[in-house]
Amino acid sequence: MTSKSGINNMKKDTPSNAPVISRFSRRASVCAEAYNPDEEDDETEKRIINPKTDDQRYRLQEACKDILLFKNLDQEQMSQVLDAMFEKLVECGDHIIDQGDDGDNFYVIDRGTYDIYVKVEGVGRCVGCYDNRGSFGELALMYNTPRAATIVATSPGAIWCLDRVTFRRIIVKNNAKKRRMYENFIESLPFLKSLEVSERLKVVDVIDTKTYVDGEQIIAQGDEADSFFIVESGEVKITMKTKSKADVEQNEAVEIARYSRGQYFGELALVTNKPRAASAYAIGGVKCLVMDVQAFERLLGPCMEIMKRNIANYEEQLVALFGTNMDITDPIS
Repeated sequence: MTSKSGINNMKKDTPSNAPVISRFSRRASVCAEAYNPDEEDDETEKRIINPKTDDQRYRLQEACKDILLFKNLDQEQMSQVLDAMFEKLVECGDHIIDQGDDGDNFYVIDRGTYDIYVKVEGVGRCVGCYDNRGSFGELALMYNTPRAATIVATSPGAIWCLDRVTFRRIIVKNNAKKRRMYENFIESLPFLKSLEVSERLKVVDVIDTKTYVDGEQIIAQGDEADSFFIVESGEVKITMKTKSKADVEQNEAVEIARYSRGQYFGELALVTNKPRAASAYAIGGVKCLVMDVQAFERLLGPCMEIMKRNIANYEEQLVALFGTNMDITDPIS
């Protein structure tokens, strides 16, 4: 694992101009605290504002525009989040967080590369990386648990930090509303039955919602896969073009399936690490729950065997339609 050079500088990510919240420093462990977002009063916590230059504000907005946790915030909430965030420069080898530590901040990457290490039987193993984009550190703040991984900078860079108090006051409260909306739906999905209740609730926390109009393309055959979809309402048509002709764009698409409420699609490319094997289109108005590939890999591991078994079912369908399975686990050639 990368050396811990710079760890002493990274352990307390507090900018020089940030307000000091002394009551936190006296706590032996923030993970022991109970937190109920339904009982928290927004006005009881002092709102934190860290001044920024115009350049910093622009870079921060760019870094945050695709962060899933911020998608459901209203304009005022988002403004408060941006006001509270502060920039931290990092060097190669800096530990941003360490597995087992208490959570103090949520992090959004502005620039730089970062490796993700998880200790398995006492041995730290690299399980992934971030490349100039992404966010991390939310789970410890949401669930009052120690850090689940170690994040180490592998290049000079910069990250934006959101303090624990603001994160809970705005993000956790907002997420609690979303959880109430979707937890019963998620709990009812058969393919998630292999997950623990707490794991299914984490699925709720990372999903986004997207709506589509009649005929709109949701995914395209041959594209790289970045998301997994669960149909909340409406109907989705799955089509596939044969690969027998040299130019797949000239082939006629054949409908191979339709999915409705509670069914999922888009997992095949994520399971096989191949481009999309089929296209998906909305029939009428459609609303989907969407999970990005990082969350899919992190949270749906226990469901992976079910999804892999479904590949055999897909192949049987294709044999019936085309007389061949069309090598659905291979990229279009």
